[in-house]
Amino acid sequence: MSIHNKIDKIGRVQVPPPRKTGAEWLVGVGFRCWLAGYDTGDIACWETGWNAYARVLGAERAKRAVTELACWVRAVRTSASRKIEYYPFGCAGFCRDECMAISLIAASQHHRCPAMRACALALTGSSLVEPVIDAANAFADALQEADQLLSPEAVAALAAPLDGAGRDCRTLRN
Repeated sequence: MSIHNKIDKIGRVQVPPPRKTGAEWLVGVGFRCWLAGYDTGDIACWETGWNAYARVLGAERAKRAVTELACWVRAVRTSASRKIEYYPFGCAGFCRDECMAISLIAASQHHRCPAMRACALALTGSSLVEPVIDAANAFADALQEADQLLSPEAVAALAAPLDGAGRDCRTLRN
């Protein structure tokens, strides 16, 4: 534990939030926090995600974005034929599945339908991607309404090189 981490009253390590606040970072961190919340049942994961969104967007604009985020992550989990991977909250980079999720939302915002479908298929490992695409579109729209536009280059992260172990999208490191 670093000197900057604190321990709350029930023994959980409180990690300071990462400093990045771009749209890609917001999608990746939200995806990470919501998956962790569903997997562990620990509400602190969702609180961490909510706090990141409220800090960047303000509480009012965060409400819709977080609602759509939760629906999208639920659709991904429901459609997935495999376990979706994610890094712990404090990690500086994003794993392959997190990068794919970011690419999916970027593809939606930039109306790249074939790329959206490819990202959804790769992320879930399933051909039942229509609910994932519908939820991704709603989440992407909510982010755009909150002035969070992902870069068109984030769509290209689908083909970005990974290190030998398949970790960390180089183009989306934060």
